[in-house]
Amino acid sequence: MSPHLSADHPAAPPPGRGSVESLISQARRLRGDVDAVRRGSQGGTADPRGRWQRALYDLALHQLTDLDAHLAQLRDGPAPEPRTGSLLSRVGSAEWNLLTDEADWSGELFQILGRDPGSTPLSLDELPSLVVTEDRPKLTAMVTDCLIDARPIDGEFRVVRSDGTVRTVHMMGEPVLDADGSTASMWAVLRDVSELRRSQRVVSETRDSLRHRPGPADAGPRAAAEPREAASAPWHGLLRFPHQGRPGLDLAAGYLPSSDRAPRHRAWYDACPLTGDDTLLAAGDLPGAETDEAQGPVMLIGALRGLAMAGTRPAQLPGRLDGLLEGTALGAVGSAVYCGYTPRTRTLVWAGAGSAVPPLLFRAGTGRALTGSGEETLVPGDLVLLHTGAARSGAAAHLLSLAPRLTGADRAQDGVRLALEEGPAGTASPDDAGVLVARVTS
Repeated sequence: MSPHLSADHPAAPPPGRGSVESLISQARRLRGDVDAVRRGSQGGTADPRGRWQRALYDLALHQLTDLDAHLAQLRDGPAPEPRTGSLLSRVGSAEWNLLTDEADWSGELFQILGRDPGSTPLSLDELPSLVVTEDRPKLTAMVTDCLIDARPIDGEFRVVRSDGTVRTVHMMGEPVLDADGSTASMWAVLRDVSELRRSQRVVSETRDSLRHRPGPADAGPRAAAEPREAASAPWHGLLRFPHQGRPGLDLAAGYLPSSDRAPRHRAWYDACPLTGDDTLLAAGDLPGAETDEAQGPVMLIGALRGLAMAGTRPAQLPGRLDGLLEGTALGAVGSAVYCGYTPRTRTLVWAGAGSAVPPLLFRAGTGRALTGSGEETLVPGDLVLLHTGAARSGAAAHLLSLAPRLTGADRAQDGVRLALEEGPAGTASPDDAGVLVARVTS
């Protein structure tokens, strides 16, 4: 769909192919230089400063990769059918005609907002129905300022797609004026910036973790009682957690290193596909794993994902995973809980291994532990919480006391933040810890 221009903004000549090729070459050289510096300056990822530096390098590379793709689009023109998940599929455009009340969306915008391409584009009055409740006033204010005061739109809001996933969208728009200078329509470009914002949050969280890192003078009872900031899990550079969610689930997780910052990488968690749209949720502790490369969790999670992709169900995982790891340096899993979620029936099944910490279910202001191995039918708004640290006395009871606040969380990330800041995992401990939250969306 061709963009429109305001009456007082004449069109600029398109950039020449040669000049764009030069910009692409410069961007790719810079990306290569940044990657080379990143590889040459890798320190121990257990150190907060090392995690912060890695997060900044990853964010810079993410943005340079996006820049390269944008410049390639300028050179080649829009692709007729962008590949699902590609950068170009995350940029769409729309025009809303105020005179006819018609809307015209590009194909990419239907994909970004999770709408059926064959459906009718939503009008400006209907658009807020896709937006997270607390972000609707922001969108309404931006659109009103654009239509009434001719102010350009430049802001972000979160949308809930039909599969229940929540995405962050950056919208830039402007009024299209008629010959009399009146607003005839509004044109906008919308971009899915969910992954970019996730990278920026990692930088912010690791920076805050570094800023609040306790010094020698703080190593006392007072420091041990203070909550700690969550950091990116040490294995995330190799095995990424699906922050974009899974069918019917809003997912989030947080990791806390040990209080003395020793490289004790025992805690682990993961979410990955089972067969079809089903999802495997798992968390646990490794026995005695202490490496500064987090090799233990990487090896275990890799094996777990392989078994899940092969169709192994949660009840079969404890025995099969131990058998698979028996011949490795890692050995048997210490304690773990494995949950399988089927969105079609909203069914959760679970099984434990060792001294597993049971999953916690929060609903309508109350919470309870799902003990043993069994099955539960969930409803939208339910929140399932997995946490590590079986040896922590009273951990489950303390988390259950937060039930009224956890069930009031609109996002899984809010539940993780609450569990880490006010739950037992947020206090100083000689072991690392992890929390995984899955919120049923549909």
